[in-house]
Amino acid sequence: MSVAFRREGDDEHKEPEFELPIAVGPNLVTPRGLRRLVEAVAQIEAEIAATGDKEARKKLQRRLRYFHTRQSTAQVQAPPADGSVGIGSRVTYRLNKAEKTITIVGGDEADPALGCVAFSAPLARALMGAEAGESVEYQGRDDAIAILAVETDPETQA
Repeated sequence: MSVAFRREGDDEHKEPEFELPIAVGPNLVTPRGLRRLVEAVAQIEAEIAATGDKEARKKLQRRLRYFHTRQSTAQVQAPPADGSVGIGSRVTYRLNKAEKTITIVGGDEADPALGCVAFSAPLARALMGAEAGESVEYQGRDDAIAILAVETDPETQA
């Protein structure tokens, strides 16, 4: 039989398992974000201890490496004391005649459906450092966003 038609096993044809991608740049988090990272590590460690399936264990260990890295590189940020927009701030703004409220958080905490936007997102970057009553540039338009209110989101500090 020709070598071209011989198959040693299925494993040699599988795609390699790469590590979960980690965002470039600092891992800035709120106190809640750090707590969630610690909880994720504990949960995954418990799942690893409870599983006997080798493949499931490998996938869990891969996730555990990601969360261990995120936990060890986390830099907890206190909200700005001067009333400006920063990580942990709840911001009410007007954009295109629509009023919205978001909370700026770390990358792993982000959930736009719940109004939590990562500090690295374009909208958050446009708002960072501004204060209530100011207008900021966004998407090439001067004064595109009017900041109506800025406060510390108490949920991010717990």
